[in-house]
Amino acid sequence: MIHEVTRPEISPEFTIDDIHKIRLWHYEMLKDATVQEKLNFYNRGTSTTQNKIAMHTAEIR
Repeated sequence: MIHEVTRPEISPEFTIDDIHKIRLWHYEMLKDATVQEKLNFYNRGTSTTQNKIAMHTAEIR
């Protein structure tokens, strides 16, 4: 099960502390998730990023 956890506040300077906050946030969201749920979670993010790259590439051409 993927938990709903509030997204952490990230500083404008993006520090090492922010990286730790993000890692903890992901851990808390996924700590009880099954392997399939984790795969779906990460694949969904990957698909979103790939779509953004494709749209940006199309704009350049």
